[in-house]
Amino acid sequence: MNIPANLAKSSVLAFVIFWIIIGSKEINLEAMPFVMLSYIPIFLCVSIVIVGSICPFYWSAKNNTYTKVQVFKMCFPYYTCIAFGLCCYGIFVSDFDLYFSAFCMSAFITTNQSWVWFAKETNT
Repeated sequence: MNIPANLAKSSVLAFVIFWIIIGSKEINLEAMPFVMLSYIPIFLCVSIVIVGSICPFYWSAKNNTYTKVQVFKMCFPYYTCIAFGLCCYGIFVSDFDLYFSAFCMSAFITTNQSWVWFAKETNT
């Protein structure tokens, strides 16, 4: 599992999605340095979520019984349903706050794409 490459791709994806959603409603050019600095907490959040909630599925199936594709097919649908429910609940409870909604949407899309990237890796 190439975790550093997946974290790099996932954090860039989350950063872009988050700021596209926020930029569609409000943009302030004076805040651009802070937008760039926001990559750091986004990377930290992405790292914690991926290492804490996706990698354990692949680590637990490290033996030769399951391939990455089999782990993906077995666990991904349930993970997606639970993540979708939690994100919808969070958005609803936050009263559709722009920043929290952008966070939830970028987290959902990013984690789903991260599953795909892990499943497509060659077995080395």
